[in-house]
Amino acid sequence: MTDKTILRLVTAISIFVFAVVVILNRKLIPVTIATPSFVYFLPKLNAIINGTCSVLLLVSLYFIKNKNVNMHKRLNILTFVLSSVFLVSYILFHYFVKETTFGGTGAIRTFYYSILVSHIILAAAVLPLVLLSFNNGLKLQVDKHRKLVRWTFPIWLYVTVTGVIVYIMIAPYYTF
Repeated sequence: MTDKTILRLVTAISIFVFAVVVILNRKLIPVTIATPSFVYFLPKLNAIINGTCSVLLLVSLYFIKNKNVNMHKRLNILTFVLSSVFLVSYILFHYFVKETTFGGTGAIRTFYYSILVSHIILAAAVLPLVLLSFNNGLKLQVDKHRKLVRWTFPIWLYVTVTGVIVYIMIAPYYTF
């Protein structure tokens, strides 16, 4: 595939995922079946996945700094797979469960929403960066990969870490 085709594919996937998340968060598709009981475990699972991805990203960085490209590649593929499982789990949860509002007040409320808003914006931005970084890495376009990963890595790490923080802060307010 040409770079132009890859860019179009990445753009299409990113727009599709963003649209699905927005549609589900706004409850534009009515829930027509009973909520399965496992759905209520998904926020905790998502936090576990995000925490695991954070660790895997850091270990992957360690391996590439030590020139172990094979282990770096394996860890990033695993992280991508886990992030994909997270996305499916996140979408499933938000399809069935109404949005939970944060109950804290004062400075902690401001802190929570600052983290949440930055997390949401960067989570949307990181998907195309990850896909393009993977494309460059798998094609062994090392220079392109390095240039892009300078942005992708810290954003992806921030999103995974703040995902855990958001879960810890919102979990006491779940009412299911």
